[in-house]
Amino acid sequence: MIHQTSAVAAARKSRGGRISSLDLLRGVAILGTFGTNVFLFAHPGGPAGFFQDFVGTANGLAEHVEIGLRVLSNGKFLALLTILFGVGLELQYQSARRRGVSWPGRYPLRAGILFLEGVAHFLLVFEGDVLMAYGLTSLLVAYLVGRSDRVVRIVVVAVGGVYATLLLALTAMFVSQPDAAGDPAPVSPAATASWPAQVSVRLHEFLVLRGEIVLIVPSAVVLFLLGSRLRRAGVFEDTEQGGRLRARLLVLGFAIGLPLNVLTGFSGPDWLLVDRYLLPPLVALGLLALVTHLGLRMRERPGTIRSGLIAVGRTALSCYVLQNLLVGILCYGWGFGLAERFADARPWWIVGLWAFVGLVNVAFATVWLRYFDRGPLELLMHRLYAPRRTAATR
Repeated sequence: MIHQTSAVAAARKSRGGRISSLDLLRGVAILGTFGTNVFLFAHPGGPAGFFQDFVGTANGLAEHVEIGLRVLSNGKFLALLTILFGVGLELQYQSARRRGVSWPGRYPLRAGILFLEGVAHFLLVFEGDVLMAYGLTSLLVAYLVGRSDRVVRIVVVAVGGVYATLLLALTAMFVSQPDAAGDPAPVSPAATASWPAQVSVRLHEFLVLRGEIVLIVPSAVVLFLLGSRLRRAGVFEDTEQGGRLRARLLVLGFAIGLPLNVLTGFSGPDWLLVDRYLLPPLVALGLLALVTHLGLRMRERPGTIRSGLIAVGRTALSCYVLQNLLVGILCYGWGFGLAERFADARPWWIVGLWAFVGLVNVAFATVWLRYFDRGPLELLMHRLYAPRRTAATR
């Protein structure tokens, strides 16, 4: 599947022709994204309760620590995952070109399957699903990824400029009119006591709860295209050009993006849009460069941690759903009810919860890949998406 240029051939590949540095990045992104979602599950009132009680300013030590942990994860790993999705789309585009297959061909079917998987995940597991947004975005970007660099640049500048201007305008309004909406009614732990009731709420308030898609899709269009072009520019290759590009991304992410993101993270809920959607992609670019660099340097010494993260990356879709399902069972009232039971132990117990579920994910991915070359949901998607082979082609 991977284009066999001399530069790419120099990069270490995992079984099945996959680029191990990409799987490593996906593993980091999946577990890092869970670092954001775990705070939503661990609130006694679930995600709705978390956002109603959201506080960006801290008083005691525990509140400072929790906000600090949220700043570390909020939006950054999701942005990294989004960039990597664009890289994956680029790889499929290049594969189609090499095989002489028309593009996008059957790819809209793949986007539709991903969207439906997102609908099921949203209704049955988690209100904060991103698969629906990825399905919509991949359908749009599939028709752009093969266009000229000039066209892609125009789209990125236009969409990104309008998106950033809108978020900054909304943030300015929130800052100038604090607490305009008043205090919402608190969400009680009873909101998570019944799984059928949760599903019913998600179904009846579908449009309201899926409103975040309006914010995710424009950003994802930019990040998908950015991931595609970074792949073409050689950011994942162990070459001089790749090293220079990674060095620039490190400066952009950690010298510029991270300090600004920390500042907005501790500035209160009025800065939520900038803190979650605008600055994290900059930090994600730094993370992409850092993890890629470390992965290339450590490729001769895989190690347990690196191997585990690569396994999670190879089963990214399955692990994304699995970790949300596990933490829902552990935290919600219809499961073990740990969110209400340990409400006074925030954020310390949440760190342990994240580590436990992450280790379960690593163990599951490692064992599963001993017997299969894809995760369970990846296998399902492949069966639905791949064209049926006749006896002759088999």
